[in-house]
Amino acid sequence: MPAEVSVDEAAFLDRAEAGCRTRGASLTPIRRMVLALLHRNPKGLKAYDLLERIKADKPGASPPTVYRALDFLIEQGLVHKIGRMNLFVACSQLCHQAQIPGLFLVCPRCNGVTELQDEEVIRTLAASLVAAGHQLESQEVEIGAICPQCRKPDSQP
Repeated sequence: MPAEVSVDEAAFLDRAEAGCRTRGASLTPIRRMVLALLHRNPKGLKAYDLLERIKADKPGASPPTVYRALDFLIEQGLVHKIGRMNLFVACSQLCHQAQIPGLFLVCPRCNGVTELQDEEVIRTLAASLVAAGHQLESQEVEIGAICPQCRKPDSQP
């Protein structure tokens, strides 16, 4: 992991750390490292890709190290698991609560992931589910949608 951190990334990590503190939790160095790696990779990373990158700085890191960090970050609303591709993405909002689903657009061509930030759509979806007597299986709702880059005529991911 490079020693130099962008201003945007530092601000993102500082906001995440402050949020953890307000909830009585701690963003340990390894958790911060995992979150930083996910922030730098907006298309998301698989757990073993995270492990490989972490091992560059911490050779003794093991799968449980990464999975414990991911579990914590998900619990804190800082990371989402995209089940259809079994990868993890940093939450662009840093504010999701357990009862509010995250809505993700997953491009089937390039596997890019975009977090949809539309509270009205999320509220409508939640109300429709309740009206139908259903409950979400997970807090991540994934919709297959071709991204703008892949929709370009000359694009070939």
